[in-house]
Amino acid sequence: MTDKEIGMTGRKVKTGKMIKTVLLSVMTVMMLALVSCGKSGNESIGDKNQRTEAETKAGTETETEASSDEGNSDDSDSIEKEQTEAEPSTQQEGLNEQEKSEEQIEQEQQEDSEMSKAATLMYQGHASMRITTYDGNVIYIDPFMGTGYDKAADLILITHGHYDHTQTDLIENKNEGCQTITWKEALKDGEHQSFDLGFVSVEAVEAGYNKNHNVKECVGYILTFENGITLYVSGDTSTTPQMSELADRNLDYAFFCCDGVYNMDVNEASECAKLVNAKHSIPYHMIPGNNSNGFDIDVAESFDAPGRIIIAPGEELVLE
Repeated sequence: MTDKEIGMTGRKVKTGKMIKTVLLSVMTVMMLALVSCGKSGNESIGDKNQRTEAETKAGTETETEASSDEGNSDDSDSIEKEQTEAEPSTQQEGLNEQEKSEEQIEQEQQEDSEMSKAATLMYQGHASMRITTYDGNVIYIDPFMGTGYDKAADLILITHGHYDHTQTDLIENKNEGCQTITWKEALKDGEHQSFDLGFVSVEAVEAGYNKNHNVKECVGYILTFENGITLYVSGDTSTTPQMSELADRNLDYAFFCCDGVYNMDVNEASECAKLVNAKHSIPYHMIPGNNSNGFDIDVAESFDAPGRIIIAPGEELVLE
């Protein structure tokens, strides 16, 4: 090979190496570029993924908050609804309590009104008593003994004609229209009479049935007051056939004579009280009328009857 050829061959080799080096450099640059692009692309995708995750998370939180707000709103609406529903109930309960209170007040006022209508009985002694109704009308029964005759009379009741039951002169005054009812008016034509005076109704009943008291000339009385309270006074008597019938009347108060001299004694009077069966039974006319007050505590305490009340002369009893 000639030197020329050798020289050309060397240049070719050198040139080839250079080309190879250039190619390698280009490839290296390209690879670096590709790596750089790949890295940049990966970071971009990662960022996108992070943004997507963040947005998703943010969206989820937003939805959760919205859901929570909606739930809170529902709860608030529910609470408000319950409160709204509860308010009428509470108001109704308040009205019911108010109505109940008004009913109680009305009932108490009615009871007070009934109490104010109660009559008051003053036992004067022996068979004598004075009754004052709630509106001030005054009734005397068998005036004879004790004090308290200063009130003007509106009605005087006499059970029979013996002196220890007929002392009407003791009554200081009589109101205009005062009526006196004796056994004569009460037993008209042999029939027991009834009288309605407005402030009290009076019914004559049997009395007598012993040697000292003729049933045709003696009566007892049942008084009924405006508030419905009833009072029976036996008058001078022994046991009468009518007493057993009086049990059906459900009487409130009943007075029984029990002197044991002119009338039945305390034992018989106790049996009569059981026959009549009033709510309250009271002994009176305990000893003959010449005694200072006609009262004997021993006799009174011997009186054995349901609902017994003992009243001493001068004491008062509210008929309620």
